[in-house]
Amino acid sequence: MKYVKQFAMILLVSFAGELLNYLLPLPVPASIYGLVLMLVCLLTGIIKLDAVRDTACFLIEIMPLMFIPAAVGLMASWSVIKENLLAYLVIAVVTTVAVMAVSGLVTQGVLKRSRKEEGRK
Repeated sequence: MKYVKQFAMILLVSFAGELLNYLLPLPVPASIYGLVLMLVCLLTGIIKLDAVRDTACFLIEIMPLMFIPAAVGLMASWSVIKENLLAYLVIAVVTTVAVMAVSGLVTQGVLKRSRKEEGRK
């Protein structure tokens, strides 16, 4: 029963994200609204981490299975994809490198900042 309760809480936040997506005329996916809502609820203590932890860990463990339907959809659209395959590959490589670079720079900045704050104490 604990897992059903935890899953219901996650679904409720996800549904709230869907509702926000419907009500707000912004080009933001409902899943992003849901993630931000969950983050806010966890940070403010509205939802305790222990109230969703077990089910969230389970969902993360089975996440690779969730990509199977998308992969099958890509295979079904192969005739359209193969015409622009090089462009898609270039976009994937460039964005991956950009994300890695920005993540590294942000991490370095956070580490430098935390070291400066530790030095002041």
